[in-house]
Amino acid sequence: MSIDRALVDAALAALADPDTGRPYTTAKGVRNVAIDGETVDVEIVLGYPAKSRYEAIRAQVQAALAAVPGVKASRVAVRHEVAAHTVQRGVKLLPNVKNIVAVASGKGGVGKSTTAVNLALALAAEGASVGILDADIYGPSLPMMLGIVGRPESPDGQSMNPLEGHGVQANSIGFLVDQDNPMVWRGPMATSALEQLLRQTNWRELDYLVVDMPPGTGDIQLTLSQRVPVTGAVIVTTPQDIALLDAKKGLKMFEKVGIPILGIVENMAVHVCSNCGHAEHIFGAGGGERMAKEYGVEVLGSLPLDISIREQADSGAPTVAAAPDSAVAATYKAIARRVAIQIAERSRDMSSKFPTIVVQNT
Repeated sequence: MSIDRALVDAALAALADPDTGRPYTTAKGVRNVAIDGETVDVEIVLGYPAKSRYEAIRAQVQAALAAVPGVKASRVAVRHEVAAHTVQRGVKLLPNVKNIVAVASGKGGVGKSTTAVNLALALAAEGASVGILDADIYGPSLPMMLGIVGRPESPDGQSMNPLEGHGVQANSIGFLVDQDNPMVWRGPMATSALEQLLRQTNWRELDYLVVDMPPGTGDIQLTLSQRVPVTGAVIVTTPQDIALLDAKKGLKMFEKVGIPILGIVENMAVHVCSNCGHAEHIFGAGGGERMAKEYGVEVLGSLPLDISIREQADSGAPTVAAAPDSAVAATYKAIARRVAIQIAERSRDMSSKFPTIVVQNT
C-alpha cells in the first residue's frame, strides 16, 4: 500500500508546537518531507533552542505519522535555527551577535545577576551559543558566579577574547581589575568602559548575548538602551510592593527607548522550609502577575527563595550547571525557552540580506 503524501502533509499540518501552541507549519518548521517505501522522513526546525524538548517533539511527530495509512516507520530529525531579530531604530547589530537580551531590575537585591547567569546557562543547555556581559561596572559579580579566574587575552592590542565558564563566553570589568579595587568612576567613564567591553570583545558567533545590567535607570542603562542593539529586555523583581515599584520604572525606561519587554521573572516568590516543607510567601504573593497584567507582558516564570541557588552561585557553579536535573534548573530552562520564543516571534533583522551600495567617482 502506497502512502498518500496529502495525508502525510495533513497529519503534519495538524501538529502544534507544545511550547508555543501554534502549528509547526506556520513558522515553516516542517521541512524535507520525503516518503521512502513505507517510511516517512521529516525534519522539524524550531526558531528557538529547546534541546530538552527534542525527544518529546520527536515522539509527538512519530505518533501522528503512525496514524497515517501505510506508514510503518518514520525518521524524525529535530533541530533549531536562531535568527537575528530587529533592534531599536538606527542602531546596528554587533558583529557575530544575533540577539542581545538585557536583564534588568529597578533596584538591587532582587537576584538579577543570579537570574541573568542562570538564564545564560539555561539557553546554552538548550543548545544555543551564548555569551554574557557583566554591565555592572561598579559591582561586577560575574567572575565569582561563573568561577572564572584570569584576564582576557588580546590578539591585537585593541580587542580582547572572552573568557569561558560552563560553556558560556563571558566578559566583565571584574576580569580587568583586582577584586578588592572599587571603581571610583564618574558616569561617563563607566559608560565608556561598558561600550569598550561590549564592542571590543571578540564574541564568537553568538545566538544570544545576555547583558547583566546594573540596578536602576541611570547613565549605564541609558547608554545601553540608546546605543547598543538590544533585542529585548527581561525584568527581574520580587513580589514585594517596593521592588515592583522600582521594576515598573525599569520597564517604562525600556518602553520609552523602543526596546521590547520580553517578560518578567518573579524571583524569591515562595520559600519552602527545608525542615518541615511549609511554604511561605515571605515577600508577598502575586506581585509579578499583577505587574504583568498592568503592562500587558508575560510572567516568564517564578523562582523560589532557595538557599541552594545562593550557595551554588557563590561557589562559581550556578544552579543550571551545578544541578542540571533539579526542579529549579528546569524552571530556569523553561524561562530561557520563553525568552527565546518571545524573541523568535519578533521581526527578523534583514539588514544583512541587503547589499551595501557604494557610490564612487568614475
